[in-house]
Formats: sequence, C-alpha cells, structure tokens
Amino acid sequence: MPDHENPQAVQELVREVSRWCSEQILTEQRSGVPDAQRVEQLKAELAACGADLQTLRGADPEEAARIGARYAARIKELEDR
Repeated sequence: MPDHENPQAVQELVREVSRWCSEQILTEQRSGVPDAQRVEQLKAELAACGADLQTLRGADPEEAARIGARYAARIKELEDR
C-alpha cells in the first residue's frame, strides 16, 4: 500500500490517473465518433489532477493523505473495470 502521507508517492498516484485520463481522451478523439460528453468529463478530471498536484506542493501530511486516499481509490476503481 502506498504511503499516502508522502507527497512524492501521492504525486505518483495523481500522475497515474492523469496518464489514464490522457490516454482515454486520445482514444475517444481517435474513435470514429467521439463521445463529446465523455471527453469533457475526462478533461475535467485531468484538470482536477493538475489542481491536486499544485495543492500537494504545499500540503501538510493530513491533506496529502486525503488526496492520496482519493487517488488510490480512483486507481482501484479503474483497475476493477
């Protein structure tokens, strides 16, 4: 289990979700008929990842742990698909 209080470990979780979103956006855009709503949702999630990376720069251990737990849950959700 990742150390959710370690900002660097949490950054890697956020980057993993960011990469997944970016890949999904590209896949949608390359499809014959992209789902515009899905692309917008993915872009919003990608923007949230960027905002969370900024927040982590000055985050205390509690805040880093909250962000880390959220992204660990998101990664698990993506893996369970």
